Amino acid sequence: MKKIQDLAQRIMALFLSSALAIITGSALIGGIPVWKSAALAGFTAIAKVVESLAKASIDGTLTKSEIDGAFGGSTAKKSPKIR
Repeated sequence: MKKIQDLAQRIMALFLSSALAIITGSALIGGIPVWKSAALAGFTAIAKVVESLAKASIDGTLTKSEIDGAFGGSTAKKSPKIR
């Protein structure tokens, strides 16, 4: 249940951040209502994350690192420093 709550909160935050980012651009470009541009940006961002989550959960489990990776977090291990 905790994982579902975390996903829902992160998806809502993703939608809002994507929608807010496009509002300025749509205000500058005429012909498209601001709310339509914001909704399109938000839904596009969510679709990309849901696709990543679906690919990651094909094996039946969804780990914290896979969730973080879908939302743009780093899942790559740090490579050793070369001296």
